[in-house]
Amino acid sequence: MKKISTLFKKDINNLGRVINEINPENKWVFGGEAVATQKFDGSACAVINGKLYKRYDAKKGKIAPDGAIPCQEADLITGHHPHWVACDIDKKEDKYFWEGFAALAELGKVEDGTYELIGEKIQGNPENIEGHLLVKHGENILSLESLDFEFIKNFLSNPENNMEGIVFHHTSDNRMCKIRKSDFGVRRKLVKELIV
Repeated sequence: MKKISTLFKKDINNLGRVINEINPENKWVFGGEAVATQKFDGSACAVINGKLYKRYDAKKGKIAPDGAIPCQEADLITGHHPHWVACDIDKKEDKYFWEGFAALAELGKVEDGTYELIGEKIQGNPENIEGHLLVKHGENILSLESLDFEFIKNFLSNPENNMEGIVFHHTSDNRMCKIRKSDFGVRRKLVKELIV
């Protein structure tokens, strides 16, 4: 899964924020060619030909392990070069990926595609769930009344929409882009009661 760009342009004075200007490469979102989906905060992984993989970034100076599958060409500016690396059921660091995979299998929902691993031991559990689960990218579709900068900012700032952000998927090709709460300087609300 390649890195995806941000819907709006970054603020050149604070690259952690966006400004009210469309990122030119994402104009397609405003032409009725996009489906808005919930962005989950976890760890990217994939099921390829029925096998489980996790994301590995071969940054400048790092070499991807044998058998790694490149997700895209290396970024010449940042040096990021994401790959998929097979999860090993015997490795401790892959334990939660396998727990998420098993939970998905129990639901009878294992199919090829990219996923987000979420759960108690992942990124501090911002998704507030019990156990570990793989959520298929693009599965949780959002209904947005507008794509206006202020509307999206207010939508993501609303405490009732306690999600990391939005990923827009092109309706006929594989293009995607994202916008996160943090792009507007909004912090995610921590919920203490786990969702079971």
